[in-house]
Amino acid sequence: MRFEITTEYIQQLRDVIERGDEARAKEIIEALHPADIAEIYDELNLEEARFLYLLLEPETAADVLVELEEDDRKKIIRILPSEVIAHQFIDNMDSDDAADVIGLLEDEKQEEVLLHIEDVEQAGDIVDLLHYDEDTAGGIMAKELIQVNENWTVLTCISEMRRQAEDVDEVYYVYVVDDDDVLKGTLSIKKLITNNESTKIRDIYSDDLISVKTDTDSEEVANIMDKYDLVAIPVVDPIGRLVGRVTIDDAVELIREEAEKDYQMVSGITQDVESTDTVWILTKARIPWLLIGLVGGVLGAQVIGAHEHELGEFPQLALFFPLVAAMAGNVGVQSSSIIVQGIANNSIGRESIWRKLLKELGVAFLNGVVLSSLIFLYNTIFSDSYALTQTVSISLFAVIIFASLFGTIVPLTFNRFKIDPALATGPFITTINDIMGIVIYLSIGKVLFGF
Repeated sequence: MRFEITTEYIQQLRDVIERGDEARAKEIIEALHPADIAEIYDELNLEEARFLYLLLEPETAADVLVELEEDDRKKIIRILPSEVIAHQFIDNMDSDDAADVIGLLEDEKQEEVLLHIEDVEQAGDIVDLLHYDEDTAGGIMAKELIQVNENWTVLTCISEMRRQAEDVDEVYYVYVVDDDDVLKGTLSIKKLITNNESTKIRDIYSDDLISVKTDTDSEEVANIMDKYDLVAIPVVDPIGRLVGRVTIDDAVELIREEAEKDYQMVSGITQDVESTDTVWILTKARIPWLLIGLVGGVLGAQVIGAHEHELGEFPQLALFFPLVAAMAGNVGVQSSSIIVQGIANNSIGRESIWRKLLKELGVAFLNGVVLSSLIFLYNTIFSDSYALTQTVSISLFAVIIFASLFGTIVPLTFNRFKIDPALATGPFITTINDIMGIVIYLSIGKVLFGF
């Protein structure tokens, strides 16, 4: 049954915490899923959350910590002693989650926590992971996996798998390596149990596998897993040795984080923020693109001001400034959003850039014909100026063509130069297209009105 947080539930929990009733507090939360407990923490202050956290069983506490948002996770671990972090949390986590937690600490406290970890091999794995860039396969992989040697027999293999499985929560694949730990392929459980105990692994494993290197971009890793429907993907070092694996839960989390980041960029927010952040943090995230919009508005005003005399003679031209600017911004955002989406899911790579531009040009042409025809019909009926009718219609058509191509080219260009194409959408495209829309409109008006 799905758990739902209510005001009454949180108030009851707060009353119990205030009384310091540990037994009742444990009773209230002990049957909950770690994700539900993490959600409860969002409703509590830091001291209340700390009280509950120290009541949890070590394994549950570790799972809850993984489920918390990064900022909340950071607040919790910074107020806990190093030995508590090491024994209650790190000992019960997969290596990738443990590295993420330790990576949030200051260097000095990182060393303290690592020294408190009794399993030296586990501590070594975490140290190795901390050296990788967090946006690469190495930075998101886990060390826990099942690997067997190609020279082993089926009997030896089964024995070793039983031993290794103690440290692995989910066994998705059995990886086969040679004597130098170079990844050779995968071994299916079916072949393992249907072959004679003396059969060599090298005679029954499959060499048809997909792997990534430690420096492969994490977003590319997620895209590869999505494309080939993989629940886990092996990670190898530059000489092909197996060093870890990325599992589907990490890929899903990464895709969600990238989607949130791109959505915020499209909305003109420059950093990862939450609705619960302070006013100052939210302001810092929003103000840069708003300043760009302000500069764009000033430039647009300068363009209009340069034609102040002409607009005084033909004031009816000013009536359609909002229409032209709005259509330019909307068309540009539509085009750029489609391109950014295509880049994100790798569908752009299946089409050449010129083909994509021609397709967008075709769409823009049809949209331009329909919309400019409608505005031509409107002005023919309601306006007594044929010059205005022509100016607005031709300008609208030209603006739609320009905005569509600009919205297509900019994210493709950003992507080519390794700049996140999501930056090309939202306020950036809107501001530039607003200015260019006004320039195009006044330029065509200058020709048709003869000023």
